[in-house]
Formats: sequence, structure tokens, C-alpha cells
Amino acid sequence: MTTYTEPYRAFEALLSEGGGSISREKITVVSGAGELAAGTVLGTITASGKYTPFDDGNVDGSETATAILMQAVDATSADVSATAIVRLAEVKKDALQWDAAVDATAKAAAYVDLAAAYIIGR
Repeated sequence: MTTYTEPYRAFEALLSEGGGSISREKITVVSGAGELAAGTVLGTITASGKYTPFDDGNVDGSETATAILMQAVDATSADVSATAIVRLAEVKKDALQWDAAVDATAKAAAYVDLAAAYIIGR
């Protein structure tokens, strides 16, 4: 029998957020970021203000974790508008998605980055 693994659903990583829509922002995921799952940890590219997967090895600003993507997107060949949690929220650590280059040390640093925006991993 074939095993099927269900992908993470939109907003599955979110435990709680501030009232209204204070925790959310419409963001732009930069072209070339690829197919990203809901719950992907993002960094902001300083020069453009667009988002890409967090990687502590980057040197464009996205080496600092700044947001959590809330729905799957495909930014392989074009910029994509999406919703992200950027402040005042609790997220499920086990539901967060990471770039393959991110190791345990980088994840620990990312949690500190996110905490500065009051995004707390539980």
C-alpha cells in the first residue's frame, strides 16, 4: 500500500496570535525562492524588502529570521504575494519548515531572531 503524507495546511503552525490582524502582514516572496510549504521560516532581503527562506549563511538580510509563511506558495519563477506572521504570535516548533541548509545551531539562532518580533516557538 502506498503511504501518503499530507502536507502542512495553511496556518497549521500557528498556535495563537494578537487580536484582529495585528500579527499578520501581506508579504512578497521573492522569485526564485521555489515551492515553499506553509510554516516556512523566512528572512527579509534588506535591499528589496521581499522574503525568502531563512538561512543563516545568507548575507542579504535573510540570515535573520523575521516571519513565518502561513500558506504554501510557488515562487519558482515569479514573485508571489502571501500572508505571513511577522509579530505577536505563538507558533508550533514541530510544524515549522526550514531550508535544507539550516542546522540545529541556526534554528536556535532563528528562534532568538523571531522572539525579538514576539514570535515565540512552543
